[in-house]
Amino acid sequence: MHFMMEKSQIIAIAKETLQIEIESLAQVQNSLDESFVQAIELILSAKKIVVSGIGKSAIVGRKIASTLLSIGFPSVFMHSVDALHGDIGIVGEGDLVILLSKSGSTDEIIQLVPYLKNRGAKIVSIVGEENSYLSRESDVAILAKITREACPLNIVPTSSAIVSLAIGDALAVCLMKIKGITIEDFARQHPLGQIGRNIILRVADVMHKGNNLPLIGENGNFRDAVIEITNKKLGCVCVVDSENVLKGIITDGDVRRTLQKYSEINGLRVSDVMTRNPVKVSPFALLGEALSLMERRESQINVLPVVDENNRCIGVIRLHDIVRSTI
Repeated sequence: MHFMMEKSQIIAIAKETLQIEIESLAQVQNSLDESFVQAIELILSAKKIVVSGIGKSAIVGRKIASTLLSIGFPSVFMHSVDALHGDIGIVGEGDLVILLSKSGSTDEIIQLVPYLKNRGAKIVSIVGEENSYLSRESDVAILAKITREACPLNIVPTSSAIVSLAIGDALAVCLMKIKGITIEDFARQHPLGQIGRNIILRVADVMHKGNNLPLIGENGNFRDAVIEITNKKLGCVCVVDSENVLKGIITDGDVRRTLQKYSEINGLRVSDVMTRNPVKVSPFALLGEALSLMERRESQINVLPVVDENNRCIGVIRLHDIVRSTI
């Protein structure tokens, strides 16, 4: 049976939930100590990193393993239940196992510990109880203690999950800075992701050029400019002089604003309507640079003229081209 709740009550509950989680993060932030540094040292010296947990901790563990892998650290997730049914074979001498547990006494986790040690692996735990079995038996224990869950029953892993996830992120960020990982390094791990494409592909790889390039002379009339925009279907026309040097641009937005402003367009010239000295980009610029030029403005734009070193218009690139780009 559904019951009605005031909108203000819903917002208040949401804010309270977030506040409890914020306070939990602050609590762990203030309690970080030498154990965190020791964990970093073990990660840096490990052959590979295996992350394990059960329940919500398993979900958090998958994210931590994925993040470490994405920044170049050989990492894998191993579910604690599957571990003792064959998956523990992935763990070898010189490896580091990161175990996640709120209580530090979950059967499926503590059963793993002696077998991991027998295989010559080091153990770092992210654990909520400092006097637990897991905390005592780990080579390094990072305390992720919280006062309470954000759940009204104080049962569902909410604050504890956020805190464990944040500790994993803190480890990853420290490792990135220690190793001096650059955005180019990150791109190599994500060649087909948007980040990878933005810092591998260049404007010249995806721009429209040649017969597909919408152009009009600076002395042309506005009606012809509209026809060129319509025919080339790129949402703009680049205005050039006799040497193809870029003088301005007319976009779909310019056309709409002009039609609103003037009741008669036959006498309008391109020079009356165009945006002079428009934002432009080099064909050698990375897609991420072009995207930045479009978005980091008070008024965002969706299309850029592409010019060579002599300011000659040689192409057009749209936001849509960057988003859909593939290798």
